[in-house]
Amino acid sequence: MTERSSRVYLDYAATTPVDPRVVRAAAEALERYPGNPSSLYREGREARQALEAARTDIARRIGAAHPDEVVFCGSGTESDNAAVIGIARAAVAAGRGPHVVISAFEHHAVLAAAELLQREGLTVERVAPDGDGMIPPEAVAATVRDDTALVSVMHANNEVGTVQDIAAIARIAHEHGAFVHTDSAQSLGKIDVDVSAMGVDALSAAGHKIYAPKGTGVLYLRSGVPFEPLLRGGGQEDGRRSGTESVAGAIAFRDALRYMDEERPTERERLAALRDAIEAGLHEAAGPTVVHGGTGRRVPHLTSIGVPGVDGQMLLLHLDDAGFAVSTGSACSSGSSGGSHVLRAMGVRGEDPYGTLRVTVGRWTTMDDVERFVEVTASVVKRLRTR
Repeated sequence: MTERSSRVYLDYAATTPVDPRVVRAAAEALERYPGNPSSLYREGREARQALEAARTDIARRIGAAHPDEVVFCGSGTESDNAAVIGIARAAVAAGRGPHVVISAFEHHAVLAAAELLQREGLTVERVAPDGDGMIPPEAVAATVRDDTALVSVMHANNEVGTVQDIAAIARIAHEHGAFVHTDSAQSLGKIDVDVSAMGVDALSAAGHKIYAPKGTGVLYLRSGVPFEPLLRGGGQEDGRRSGTESVAGAIAFRDALRYMDEERPTERERLAALRDAIEAGLHEAAGPTVVHGGTGRRVPHLTSIGVPGVDGQMLLLHLDDAGFAVSTGSACSSGSSGGSHVLRAMGVRGEDPYGTLRVTVGRWTTMDDVERFVEVTASVVKRLRTR
């Protein structure tokens, strides 16, 4: 058995391996559609037709009212930046007050975009999650104002996996005339994502979270929402994102999402069973442990497990040496500026050392992988605690 095949990959939230079916579709598209989608001759028209077919299918799968509401971009980060900065700037220019509301445990792509808006003179307020990793709609209601331009709350948190009530948050924001954006990088394909049902004005997604290649992303932008594009030039994507579109990337995203939708009814239950086995197994074999956000509604593939008495980075390195790829965060001690901003926002505190493992399962994770991981992790934790 090779070194690669003997390793167990448990960091699907960071990125998913590209599905071989998606690889084949992208490779075929690269050969079949050599033209620029903006060109008028046959090669360009064929590329445009393929691009629009992908757009139409993606729009249908996320519940968009029209295919033109789907904008192809280069990553989830670009999509987040474009939504937060582009909508807020345009809304303020159109007369909305310079006030923006985000959750305190957003992905850094939203946090950094909000910081830029602050430097431009806008006021940004951050709503803290509760100890269960949930953003209470009533907390949003207490923060949003009649001069709020934008509210941005992620659908599923990327560290603890909790799923927010975006529909309730959107209703509250819209009562004040604010626009609503949500980051669906960790929810798209794993749970139901319907922009109409959620009532959002914008939604961001990344292809490499759903078994498509890195460098592919989508921004849903509801018709009529004010928007100032970040990228300017050739006016592609109806002027919302200049730059020659990647036809192969759009097809890869479309096919990856199709496979996720088709397999979700059974895959969701399978992934949740694997996640639950990890949590129960580690609590029994390596206890005491705590599942961050474990009492709230969560996506099925992700768990964040606090392990008192060990250093998180040291635990990760030992697991890497043992053949397991996981990610880590540390719950900082009170008053410390380090550690995970997500756990800090949730109020997680612990005596130093206190390690956290984010373990995420996916399409090729087996129960045998999980059982081996639990066994090895318990052994490593016991050794580290006795030092």
